[in-house]
Amino acid sequence: MYLSGFNEPESVLVLIPHRKQGEFVMFCRDRDPAKETWDGRRYGIEGAVEHFDADDAYPIDDLEEILPGLMEDRESVYYSIGLNPAFDKHVLKCMNDLRAQSRRGARAPYEFVSLEYLLHDMRLYKSREELSLMRKAAKISVQAHIRAMQICKPGMYEYELEAEFLCGFKRNGAGWAYSSIVGGGENGCILHYTENNDVLNEKELVLIDAGAEYQGYAADITRTFPVNGKFTAAQKEIYEAVLKAQEAAFAKVKPGNHWNDPHDAAVKELTRGMVDIGLLKGRPAQLIKDSSYMKYYMHRTGHWLGMDVHDVGDYKVDDKWRLLEPGMVLTVEPGLYIPSGSRGARRWWGIGVRIEDDLAVTKDGYELLTKGLPRTVDEIEAVMSS
Repeated sequence: MYLSGFNEPESVLVLIPHRKQGEFVMFCRDRDPAKETWDGRRYGIEGAVEHFDADDAYPIDDLEEILPGLMEDRESVYYSIGLNPAFDKHVLKCMNDLRAQSRRGARAPYEFVSLEYLLHDMRLYKSREELSLMRKAAKISVQAHIRAMQICKPGMYEYELEAEFLCGFKRNGAGWAYSSIVGGGENGCILHYTENNDVLNEKELVLIDAGAEYQGYAADITRTFPVNGKFTAAQKEIYEAVLKAQEAAFAKVKPGNHWNDPHDAAVKELTRGMVDIGLLKGRPAQLIKDSSYMKYYMHRTGHWLGMDVHDVGDYKVDDKWRLLEPGMVLTVEPGLYIPSGSRGARRWWGIGVRIEDDLAVTKDGYELLTKGLPRTVDEIEAVMSS
C-alpha cells in the first residue's frame, strides 16, 4: 500500500534496480468474472500496469516460476523473513531453485537484508501528499467529535455516539482508523474500553477516543466532556490539570528536541497539578522519581501516527531517544484516571480524562492537524450549549 497504492490481497511488489525491461514489477490476481461476481472487481495484471504504473505485471500463480529470474545475478534481497511465514516458503523456494541452476551459470543472491528498517524509516517522514491526507483524516474526525458533543445528552447509550462517528466518517469517504472508545463515567478510567454499551448518566463525563482513516492514513483523537454539557467543579479540576499537561507537551514538539521531551513535560505538569489539588501528597520531583504519579497516569504521552494508528518507526536510535525532525507526525495524549475506591477524595471517583491531538513536526515547531476541535472547558461548554 505504501510503495504502490495497490491494496488487493494476494499481491507482491518486486523492485529490481536497473533492470532494463522495467524496475517495478507486480504479481497479482488475474481477472476472473465468476469470482468477481461473488467477491468484487479486480484490477488484474493489465490494471496493475494501467492504474499503478507497474512496468510489468504477472499472475500471482506464476510467482515461483518468474521470481527466480528476477533474483538472478543480484547480490542482495531486501525482504523481512519471519513476518509472513507462509510467504517465506515461496521466497526461499525461489532462492533454492536458483541455486540449483548454478551449473548453467546462474548466480543467486548471497544475502537477505531486513526490509522493515529502511521502509519504516521512510514511513516515519511524511511527504507533502501524505500530510495532506492526514489533514483530511483529522478534519473528518474533528467534525465527528464536534457532532458528538452537540448531540450528547443524559440517557443516551455509548453506542449511539459511536454510531454518529461511523456516519460522519462514511459520509466523507472514510472509515474507522481503529476500534473506538466511548466510555461514560467509570468506563472512562479503562484505557482500552470498547464495549460501548452503557447508558450515559447525568453529571458524568464521557471519554471518546475515535479517529477516521482516509485513503490509508489515520487520525487519532480523544476528547472528554460532560454528558449534560456542564463540568462539575471536581471534573473541571481534573480536566484542567490534563489540559495544562498537554500544553506543556505541545511546547516540546519541535526539531532538536527528542521523542521523550513531550512525555517528560506532561509528567511534570500532571504531577504538579495533582499535588496542587491534593490528589497526590509530596514533592513533585520525588513523586516522579518513585513513579507515584503512575497510579493515575500509567501510559505514554504519544506515539507515531501515519498509515497505522501506532505507526512504525524507532523511538530510540543507538539507545538514545530519537530527535524530532520535520515530517514526523505524533500524538500528544496525557490523561488522569481515578476509579472508584482510589485514595483521592470521593468527589474525583469515577473521573477519567484524556485529551489527545495529532501534531506534525515542522521546521520551527509543529502544526496542529486536529485544529478546530474544542479543548478548553469554556470551548467545550460553548459547543455543547449551541
